Amino acid sequence: MNAVGLDRVRVTRYVTPLREGGSLPGVVEGDDLGTYVCKFRGAGQGPRVLVAEVIAAGLAERIGLRTPRQVVLDLGADLARYEADEEVQDLLRASVGLNLGIDFLPGAFGYDGDLAPHAGVAAKVLWLDAFCANVDRSWRNPNLLLWHDDLWVIDHGASLYFHHAWVGGVTDPERFARQPWDVSDHVLSTYRSALPAADAEISALLSAADLEAVVAQVPDTWLEPVPGAETPEALRSAYVSFLTARLATRQWLPGAGVA
Repeated sequence: MNAVGLDRVRVTRYVTPLREGGSLPGVVEGDDLGTYVCKFRGAGQGPRVLVAEVIAAGLAERIGLRTPRQVVLDLGADLARYEADEEVQDLLRASVGLNLGIDFLPGAFGYDGDLAPHAGVAAKVLWLDAFCANVDRSWRNPNLLLWHDDLWVIDHGASLYFHHAWVGGVTDPERFARQPWDVSDHVLSTYRSALPAADAEISALLSAADLEAVVAQVPDTWLEPVPGAETPEALRSAYVSFLTARLATRQWLPGAGVA
């Protein structure tokens, strides 16, 4: 499996921090004249969060959800010297190299329940979060945007928790495949009755080849070696194994019971 890669853009200007959560993402401009939300590899949670962002967003696209375009942002060492905020300076210095850029959606506003999405779209969001074991889409932090009357899913870094346990080596994919997902705290939990229909639709859309294609978009530099998977290629194979095992069962899907 070879890395296909996201488009690469050089950061030309740091605009402003987005002081949400602990990772301190920032708005930046690129040499393609685009404006992006930058997720920094030097943030406290490390590059595995960026890996989860790329994989979950790629899956979202393949099952018909809207999610902003992603690029790889090349951040130079000189950028930090123009920033007055010491916290931001430290973050920029720690993030020299390749970071994740997410298209900035001007005029978008957060989902607050006033404009309920179509049940089918909401059920697909539930399916995606259940499949990826995303624990961060509650009313406290919906991570949903409304833009041009469409619902967009953002901020997938809390997905794929299993890779945080790989410090001692790659763990068991079958354990992740069987792990249930709790829907009770999800911002769209009232749409859970539409999950069987969403599952039937998505099952016809998503294949093992799609899982490989999504994982192939992750840059080598974010795939930190672990015991038993010391190369980017080995890490990609591990991700594909975990996702393939989960796709082969429905024990994780709320209401599906044991497959």
